[in-house]
Order: sequence, then structure tokens, then C-alpha cells
Amino acid sequence: MTPCRDWVVASFPALSAPCGPLAGGARMNLQGRFSITSRITLFTGVVSTLLCALLALLLMAAVRHYARDTVTREVAAAGGRVAVQMERGQPAYPLAGREFRHLQVLDPSGRVVASTPDVRGLPRMAGFTPPDSRNSATCVVCGGVFPPADCNIVVAQWAHRAGERWMVYSASPEVPPWVDPRLAGLVGVGAAVLAAAITYLGYRNVRASLRPVNAIREELDEINGDCPGRRVPVPATDDEIQGMAESVNHTLGRLDTALRQVQNALQQQRQFVSNASHDLRTPLAAMRAEVEDGLLAPEETSVPELGSVLLPSLDRLQAIVRDLLTLERLDHGQRGEQHRLDLAEVVAAELRNRRHPTRRVESALQPGVFVLGDRVGLARLLTNLLDNAERHARTTITVSVRHERGGGFGDRYPRGAAVMEVVDDGPGIERDKREMVFDRFTRLDSARSRDAGGAGLGLPIARQIAETHGGTLTIEDSPVGARFVLCLPSAPAEATAAPADDTLSS
Repeated sequence: MTPCRDWVVASFPALSAPCGPLAGGARMNLQGRFSITSRITLFTGVVSTLLCALLALLLMAAVRHYARDTVTREVAAAGGRVAVQMERGQPAYPLAGREFRHLQVLDPSGRVVASTPDVRGLPRMAGFTPPDSRNSATCVVCGGVFPPADCNIVVAQWAHRAGERWMVYSASPEVPPWVDPRLAGLVGVGAAVLAAAITYLGYRNVRASLRPVNAIREELDEINGDCPGRRVPVPATDDEIQGMAESVNHTLGRLDTALRQVQNALQQQRQFVSNASHDLRTPLAAMRAEVEDGLLAPEETSVPELGSVLLPSLDRLQAIVRDLLTLERLDHGQRGEQHRLDLAEVVAAELRNRRHPTRRVESALQPGVFVLGDRVGLARLLTNLLDNAERHARTTITVSVRHERGGGFGDRYPRGAAVMEVVDDGPGIERDKREMVFDRFTRLDSARSRDAGGAGLGLPIARQIAETHGGTLTIEDSPVGARFVLCLPSAPAEATAAPADDTLSS
């Protein structure tokens, strides 16, 4: 291991640790100990310091290179002046015009015949000579006639006199790396100030960038179940933080919607349980009262009489339980076997099999109106609509089936729609209550008496059956009474389909 590596390992033991959980744990510990602002500021400070130091070194190197070239030219000019004087006769004294300039003149035999006072009496300052193809040469000479560990720039030049070549050496101290202490100090202080300014600007920029994040965090801390509609502030900047704020608001909106849906579902569930308990409790209480009366006075009560009193309540309980089971099956998406059915035939069969109708039923059934569906489910839907109509009609119920195209069905039903209507001549349903009757256990004031029958589940079951078949069940305007309209998508036509103009009526 090299001494440099020994020093690095001794100073920074974490750098010598192998890659693995330990190194990762150290990084996680560093991230957990310092905030994002501190980490980015530290990174900015380190990088800016290194870059500013590198810039200062490059600047000083450039200044030194320029100063060294300048000194070399000045030294060459000083030696050239003496060489010209030697060629013309005798050199003029002093040989050097500046302090720290050293000159020597050597005759053809290499003997020093003239020099500046600081190198007088010393041997030649350098042993190199310019090549034959050049008149001068430059070299850095350390030691020798100069003080130990002192380097000088030495320029050797030829001087021609009387057909002989003389040598002129001119020298000047080498330019140090720092060039001048004041200049080095100024550059160093400037680099430090620049690094500090960059670090401070980085710190300010990070604080300004994270200020919206802090506002978002504070707003999120205050958002709770009491104020789910609040949203985090979105900064007016086209950057990642704005996108994050918009995503957070989008997520909060979806959570708010989901929370409201859950609350509504819980409210409906509680209302459902409450209504179911009430509707089950009423026949049970009546049956219990009849049984207790029979036990208190057994000689006045007969089994046939007691059975005739209990059977209506049992029928009511059985109907409620059956409806609850049907709703549970529909809620879980369970569907009966699907067949291609003629809706007019299904309606006609249900009307024929209906026992003891209390109101007159008129029908207008167009054959060949085919749908894909469950026969049992569609029959149950019609039965519920007829039961509801019988409870409210005065004298007559009208059932019709037809096939329709256009009229708003084109987008939802490309093949057209199978339309079934059940209309009664009763008091009708007010416009603002038409959707209310499809809520579970909902009965309007005119249908709340026990004798009127129904637990408020027939119409919700009918609508849910329609929706499981891809259709709709709504209440439309009617001159008299209530008009229930069922729309189902038509099944693909077949060659054996009956003509569309035939109509069955009764």
C-alpha cells in the first residue's frame, strides 16, 4: 500500500470499507442525519470550492507562464544588447540595467572576460551553447554559480567579433509558482469569496425551491377527516414541484371521492340494516302477539284460526328474505344463464301465469323483440313492476313491448333497444321522487301501510336486474299514473325472427 493510500485510509476509514451493507448503511445514516438543504448546500460548497481552487490554480499557472515568457524575453533582450556591443567593440557598463540580472561574456576560449558584480570572479554560469543552426538557446539552471536550490532562467547567445564567436550568458531568477505573494493572496481570497458566494446562492436556491414543498407538507399535516376537501397549494412554476403538487391534489381528490363513497355506502348499509330490522320485526311482533294470545286463551283459539292469522306474516317474512337473498346475489354480480329470448313471449307467459290479478291488465306486445338475458330474472323484473302497479292502479294496468331505433339509442344500443313499459292509472309519482323509489326500503307515504304490501325492495331489485342485463329502468312522464320504462339492448337478428309489424294484444 502506498504512503498516500495509507494516509487516506488512516484519515477516512470509511473509504477503505468494502462495498456492501456497511457502506450502504453509512450512506443511509448520512442521509438520515442531514436535511436535504444541508446535503445540497454541503455538496455545492465542496464542488464550488474544488472548482474555484482549480480555477485559481489555472489562473496562477497562466499568469506564471506569461510572467516567465516576459522575463525570458527581457533576459534575452539584455543579453542581445551586450552581444551587439561586443560585436561593435567594447561593452558598456553596467552590463545589466535591472537588479537580479546576471550577465557573463566569454571569449572564444571559454574564459569569462566580463560579468555583472554578483557573478564576478565565478566560473561560467552554464555549460550549454546554442546549436549551430540557431543564435540563442534558453535553459533553466539550478545551483552552480547561483545560490543552492535557486533556479535561474539562462539565455546563451553568440556574439561574432573579428571572425570569432564569443558567448554571452544572461540570467534572471526563475518566476515562482505564486509569481507574487500579493497576487497569489488576491487570487486565493477571490477564489474563496467566489466559492462562498456560490455556496450561499446554492443554499438560497435550495431554500426557495423547497419552500413550496414545506407549504405542501404543512397543508397535508392539517388535512384530516374534518376537512377532506382542502388541497395543497400549487406553485406557479413549471417544474417538478408543481407536478408533484398537482399529483397530490389529484390523489387527495380521489381519496376524498373514495371517502365519500365509503361514507355513503356505510350510511346506506346502516339504513339498510335499520330498515330490514324494522320490516322483519313488524311481522315477527304480530306473530308473537297472536301466539301469546293463543297460549293465554287456548280454549278460544283453534289451529286453523291461528294458522290463517300467522300465514300472512310468514308470507311477508318469506318475501323479505327472498328479496334480501336476491339483492345479495345481484350485488355480487351473479347472473343466470343467458339466452336469446323474445321479450314479448316472456311477458306474455308471465301475464298468463299470474294468479288472481286485482286489476285489469291490457297488453300490446310486438313479437320478435329479441334480447340476451336470464328468463327468470326478466320474469322477476316484470313481476315486481306488476306488483307495484297493482298496489297503486285504480282499475287498469297496461304492458307494452316494442323495438325502437334512434331516439338516442344509437350510441348505447347500436342494434336498437327492446323497450317494455308498465303503466298504471293510479295517482302517479312526483318528478322529484322518481329516483327515490329505487332506493332500498324506500316507500312513499301512500305505500307505507302494512296492508299495501311491499318492503320497498321490489323496484330496487327490478332496476338492478335491468342493469345486470346492460339496460336501464326509469320512470317517465305519463298523462295518468306512473309509467315505468325498461330499455334493454337488442340481440343480433336471426333469419327466423318474426316480422317487426306483428302485434299481440289482449
